[in-house]
Amino acid sequence: MTTPSDPLPGLGAWADETETPPPPPAPKSRDLGAALAEIADHFGDRYTENESTRQQHAHTLTWTQNEPPDAVVFPQTTEEVAQIVKICAAHRVPVIAFGTGTSLEGHVNAPMGGVCVDTSLMKRIIAIHAEDLDCIVEAGVTRKELNDALRHTGLFFPIDPGADASLGGMASTRASGTNAVRYGTMKDNVLALTVVTASGEIMRTGSRARKSSAGYDLTRLFVGAEGTLGIITQITLRLQGLPESIVGGVCPFPSVKAACDATILTIQSGLPVARIELLDALAVRSVNIHSKLDLPETPMLLVEFHGTDASAREQAERFGEIAAELGGGPFTFASKPEKRTKLWQARHDAYWAGFTLRPGAKGLATDICVPISRLAECVTQTQDDMAASNLIGPIIGHVGDGNFHVNLLFDIEDAEEVSRVESFLERLVERGLSMDGTCTGEHGVGQAKLKYMALEHDAPALAAMRALKSALDPAGIMNPGKLVG
Repeated sequence: MTTPSDPLPGLGAWADETETPPPPPAPKSRDLGAALAEIADHFGDRYTENESTRQQHAHTLTWTQNEPPDAVVFPQTTEEVAQIVKICAAHRVPVIAFGTGTSLEGHVNAPMGGVCVDTSLMKRIIAIHAEDLDCIVEAGVTRKELNDALRHTGLFFPIDPGADASLGGMASTRASGTNAVRYGTMKDNVLALTVVTASGEIMRTGSRARKSSAGYDLTRLFVGAEGTLGIITQITLRLQGLPESIVGGVCPFPSVKAACDATILTIQSGLPVARIELLDALAVRSVNIHSKLDLPETPMLLVEFHGTDASAREQAERFGEIAAELGGGPFTFASKPEKRTKLWQARHDAYWAGFTLRPGAKGLATDICVPISRLAECVTQTQDDMAASNLIGPIIGHVGDGNFHVNLLFDIEDAEEVSRVESFLERLVERGLSMDGTCTGEHGVGQAKLKYMALEHDAPALAAMRALKSALDPAGIMNPGKLVG
């Protein structure tokens, strides 16, 4: 079986244009044992070499092989993270940051061994500046924990990838989610960072000011770097005011194309939609089973508008008119929180719901993103490709920004089916790139999509990325084997 880190066969013209480089050599540890002993001595019962714990810290939700670290350590402060990294740097031992482990592309694996730095004990909400709509948190705080702490302020943090991920991990993977069409992604909502560099120094990037022209934008360099340049330990985040009214609901369509066309027209019409999510018929069926709903099993958009009572309702009514123009509807919406919460919880559980369609199957969730003008074409071609390949894969997506996901369900023991899945994934990425898109809108690169970097980026761009990696991490100890190799 071709593993996700192997070069892809059969890429034809794509492979002629660029070559996937071989992985870099592992950092040569002068003395792994001495490094582990020194860390264990400092951290006591917050250090472990327990096998099951190590495997849990390399767990992936893909078919990427589990590659555990040699040890896991649980720091409580930025200074402790710096202490760990200094020890590892002295012995050239790899360092892998870990948040909650919800990433999907093998980001937290340790293919060269090393030390996993679990930030889950770094839970301080350092400051909430309600008057400035920002806050400062430690990396281990999760998005739900932050929003619970903000409840009394009338503010909220809008980035919602579904899982209750840590904010450090969300920054590292440049997370997105259902609200991105209105509020942007993590890159748009991080003002400043505290980062432990590969040498163990503590670096602060940015400030609480809403804009700056002072120097390189180091904050956005680390946002999305997947821990390959340093470990994020504190984040300064933009906050938003809770809307006076939230109106949301469901709108069925006769086809995926009609639903995508309605999305495009909604965005082009300037309607300030907060969420607009696609579920194809298979996805709706699985959600009905898993979440005990009775939605019509046809392609569907889940839509939400934020504003005043009058404006949110007016926006919803206008969307209903757009849907009707394209054969969709009726758009049924409500403002009662309990109804909306149940609906969006079902959407967030869609990955797990997919397994109801094929119990016992392996799931592989992947994503691409294209300009919204190409969205309907891309999704339709992907559905046709799956049908021709005799594969099952519900499609869901944050279609307001052209991003959609396929959750492939297959028998991992069936070599012939696995081969069909591999070929389908190749064509999916080729399709997205041929439409001026990207191999990943929000999952990130990690290990599983490393092989596509040379297809998406030209040689000078890749050289620039590797030069940055080499400059900031000359020993190659920060999450090696990811992003740029």
